[in-house]
Amino acid sequence: MEYIIIAAAVLLFSLVYFRIANHYHIVDKPNRRSAHSEVTIRGGGVVYPFVFLVYLAYGQIFSEVHPEDYMLFGLGLFLVCAVSFIDDLRGLSSKVRLIFQFMAVLFLFYFIEAAPNTPAFLIPVAVVVTMGVLNAFNFMDGINGMSGLYSLVTLLSLYYINSSLTAFTDADFIVYPAIASIVFLFFNFRKKAVCFMGDVGSMGVAFWIAALAGTLIIATGELKWILLLAVYGVETVITIIERLRLGENIFKAHRRHLYQLFANDKGYSHIAVSAAYAGIQLVINILVIFSDLAGSVLIPVVMVLSVAAYVLVKRQVKKQISGSL
Repeated sequence: MEYIIIAAAVLLFSLVYFRIANHYHIVDKPNRRSAHSEVTIRGGGVVYPFVFLVYLAYGQIFSEVHPEDYMLFGLGLFLVCAVSFIDDLRGLSSKVRLIFQFMAVLFLFYFIEAAPNTPAFLIPVAVVVTMGVLNAFNFMDGINGMSGLYSLVTLLSLYYINSSLTAFTDADFIVYPAIASIVFLFFNFRKKAVCFMGDVGSMGVAFWIAALAGTLIIATGELKWILLLAVYGVETVITIIERLRLGENIFKAHRRHLYQLFANDKGYSHIAVSAAYAGIQLVINILVIFSDLAGSVLIPVVMVLSVAAYVLVKRQVKKQISGSL
């Protein structure tokens, strides 16, 4: 019953936000780089900071959640979401965004107590990787259902790990963003989306997932859990390398991602492409969860196979596109 009430609250909040967004023209207008052709509400991902407030309020009243325990997480979440929402509205320079993302990640690291549990020389690497995760979600949020469905698969995988393998956090701290993802997908995972996640949503859910994954890695001492984000990681890194090689600004909009080639150039439906990405990540998650291989073996094996498969598929798709021109 609790989760139905939370879902209803998130749904109501979304409907109110849609009215406000329409009134103030917080919309995404399609351009030549867009994967859509309709004017659509932007910033639907505000459900993630909202559901965090609901988590604190409901938890304090009906369970043993103590808001002060989540203060650092909340500061980081609202910092990155606020800056991202401003960027959705008026646009900010990449330098400004990175500065605030860095500050938010520091709050996240204090929240998960990374410093006492991580060798000092690895902290800068972990900060860079975490900022990379945030921006990977932002880069990949380009077609209907993509980041909403991918986030849901990741959160449900984390929930299974937490409930069946290693209890590393309060279960509701995973369930609430999953509920927000389901409500968002109701409006987004369709041929003609009612709203887009926006930077506020992609950064918000990425920050939440990064906090959960970081907590899990510290609790278990296993780096293999980073593979729960393997699909986004592989595509983002390879695409960035490709764009740097071509001398492009990696923070500018583009259409070089494989999912963009499938959706825009090959004409596959957004629903099918998003479901395929989430499905591939789910298969990897199942392998990671149930495999007895140590992380030192599993990580390179999965990453090498993923990179090889991605490169081969992308090369073939590009050939097909070039041949049809």
